[in-house]
Amino acid sequence: MSDRTPGQDAAESDPTLGQSVLLVINGGSSSLKFAIFTIRAPVKRLLTGRIERIGLGDARMTVEGDLGASDLVIEAPDHQAAAGVLIGWLGDRISLTRIVAIGHRVVHGGGRHYRPERVTPGLLASLREIEIFAPNHLPGEIALIETLGRLDPDRTQVACFDTGFHHDLPAVSRTLPIPWRLEKQGVRRYGFHGISYQYLLEELGRVAPAEASGRVILAHLGAGASMAAVKGGRPIDTTMAFTPAAGLMMGTRSGDIDPGLVDFLAQSEGMTIEGFHRMATAESGLVGVSETSSDLRDLLEREAADPRAALAIDLFCYRAKLALGGLAAALGGLDSLVFSAGIGEHSAPARARICQGLEFLGIEIDPERNARHAVTISTDGGAAAVHVIPTDEEAMIARATAQFLTTP
Repeated sequence: MSDRTPGQDAAESDPTLGQSVLLVINGGSSSLKFAIFTIRAPVKRLLTGRIERIGLGDARMTVEGDLGASDLVIEAPDHQAAAGVLIGWLGDRISLTRIVAIGHRVVHGGGRHYRPERVTPGLLASLREIEIFAPNHLPGEIALIETLGRLDPDRTQVACFDTGFHHDLPAVSRTLPIPWRLEKQGVRRYGFHGISYQYLLEELGRVAPAEASGRVILAHLGAGASMAAVKGGRPIDTTMAFTPAAGLMMGTRSGDIDPGLVDFLAQSEGMTIEGFHRMATAESGLVGVSETSSDLRDLLEREAADPRAALAIDLFCYRAKLALGGLAAALGGLDSLVFSAGIGEHSAPARARICQGLEFLGIEIDPERNARHAVTISTDGGAAAVHVIPTDEEAMIARATAQFLTTP
């Protein structure tokens, strides 16, 4: 992709781009996705991009859309620096006064924050109190909100919480089997990927209206991976728990493991709490088992000649299969399965292996449909429909943010 000339006004070629716009920020632990949308419903995406490897010394920003295109190596030692690069890039192309609102994905809202909220000093103070709930995400997300807020304190900023979708889980699924006193400190199953799940449920309602009100499993499978069980349009369980480290095996996260490892590794290796956290969240999962890559695509290329790559793939799919079966049991059966996110949307081999042997749940995959990533990849005769639906967290955040511009 080639870079646009600094200062070039895209509105010269498309008058609609001279209108007011929304900026959406989706910050991860070492990445920052962003998008520009129109503010009129239905919101329209004008630009999308991402900054990856923040804090790792070789950050890169890629952008494409109506406002320009770039593929740049940048200096981004932290999220504030990444936001500064983004604002500088945007400022070279549009007047920043056209950005009338900014919507943020916030990974954790604790027990108090689950609906989209206008950002206030009180909200930021509340989020700081629960930074310990998501130390890999919340500090950077708060820094992004503050950095962008300083550009124009009067500009509307809206926080959309990834935990919100799961807020009303039944007590039996949100309660963790630990001393009850910890529940009073806010320790419970919160669940994540909620913005993605809300979008997928709405899209399922468009693709197959009757199915959306049935027994549905939503599978958000990417570098971070989870599943959610939804019945009658309401979430009833999910694989992630108090933090996004629980549940399925992921790119660098272990998912559910024996808590006895904490004591064992402390005694056998002198591993500290910080070391254990780093191992379980950054050195495990696909990269831990394979010792080569956290990217499933790399491992699929190597599996024929690399037994460890093959084992990592098999383990990822096996753990996903186990979770799928457990959630189907909680639902009392299955009407629909939806695959999404990087692996779920793009890896036909992973989908096939996860579904293999699940005919007893009514899952039968059509190999040709699966190979071409069709919207529906199940056979016509299967009792359960299996779909591939691309997720769009940024669109959901944009919609929520736009509503605040018309709401006092």
